[in-house]
Amino acid sequence: MNERPSTKYPSSKDECRIAELLQYTCDHTVSEGRPLVHCFPIPRIFRLCQGKPAVEITKFVQVDLNTGEVELPSKPGEAIPEGRPWTEIRRYEGSSP
Repeated sequence: MNERPSTKYPSSKDECRIAELLQYTCDHTVSEGRPLVHCFPIPRIFRLCQGKPAVEITKFVQVDLNTGEVELPSKPGEAIPEGRPWTEIRRYEGSSP
């Protein structure tokens, strides 16, 4: 019997879980008067910790394309940035939207 991964946060505030979000980008073309749509997957990896904002860590992990296994950095606390809540994000005049 296969177990489904837990959708709950870990019980300890020091523990985090890893989640994947699969998004797609699509291109639209017309060939012989018929529309064609080609979509390509974009996997995104997030670290979710209880009581903290989610942090995208896609560029900090290694993914085995054959198995889908995700390998975290040996010292994730040093390589992966801490997230901040939106209430702490400040937009300054003259910054782009």
